Amino acid sequence: MITILGIESSCDDTAAAVIQDGVLLSNVISSQKVHESYGGVVPELASRAHQQNIIPVVDQALKKAGIQKEDLSAIAFTRGPGLMGSLLVGTSFAKGLSTALDIPMVDVNHLHGHVLAHFIKEDKDDNHQPQFPFLCLLVSGGNSQIILVKSYKEMEIIGQTIDDAAGEAFDKCAKVMGLGYPGGPVVDRLAKEGDPSKFKLNKPHVPGYDYSFSGLKTSFLYLLRDELKKDPDFVDKNKEDLCASLQKTIIDVLMEQLRRAAKDLNIKEVAVAGGVSANSGLRAAFEDHAKRFGWKIHIPPFGYTTDNAAMIAITGYYKYLDNEFCAVDAAPYSRVVM
Repeated sequence: MITILGIESSCDDTAAAVIQDGVLLSNVISSQKVHESYGGVVPELASRAHQQNIIPVVDQALKKAGIQKEDLSAIAFTRGPGLMGSLLVGTSFAKGLSTALDIPMVDVNHLHGHVLAHFIKEDKDDNHQPQFPFLCLLVSGGNSQIILVKSYKEMEIIGQTIDDAAGEAFDKCAKVMGLGYPGGPVVDRLAKEGDPSKFKLNKPHVPGYDYSFSGLKTSFLYLLRDELKKDPDFVDKNKEDLCASLQKTIIDVLMEQLRRAAKDLNIKEVAVAGGVSANSGLRAAFEDHAKRFGWKIHIPPFGYTTDNAAMIAITGYYKYLDNEFCAVDAAPYSRVVM
């Protein structure tokens, strides 16, 4: 049996998971609430919280999996991209534990992990995994990419944002409306009660399969600026319609490029991953495209949309099968092209 401990610490969630022969045994996440009052993640506070959380989180993951640390075959950890201080905590812990147990380490690209989250098995008979090749729309606070996935190891980014990411557009527009941080889930909730056609926002026209959300964000800010001059209570009176219009525009932009890529490459197997894949509007758009264009879609369970260690463990599992280990002097990286 191959038993992999996965460790994720790229941002503000400390997570550990155990996967055995591709089947998930445990998945533990400790989220940090301290950042909410700052309107965003504070790197120094995040790294301190990781130091406090990582030992109890790993301990709990092992106990929930019903295994001893001596049963582990290898330790998979997020090497990057992410916040350097946060990554250092997870990397250092992985190095210490692998040395103590005399087992190999497997370094994992965080974005690669989000894509392979679709291959996590809940039980040994689970067969929901995508077939290669497939397209994956990876959308989060820091990334908006269309990825051509040819195998567990071979992935090609065929489209990506040239400025802001979709999740960043959600969060920043929510912030100027006073909805707090993170704003994406609040926008999603309020959008269900609003009229998505009430306000027209700028849609960028970018060649190829790339994205741009800075113009849309600016268009939204100008709308608020102009309307608040006329009515100081404009946001409160139109909050639901603003959220619905914003959400629809972002999703339309995402799906237009993805639809074009799927048509050009003649691929019907399409997946979505990353934090924004939890958005109900985006999920509904995938369901709609499956009916309209005959796509076979893959939407992750909510637990695998945000940062988690199960996706790190499953990626580590496939790299372990190929004997792709990393040296003990491996350093984390904050930015990388997948």
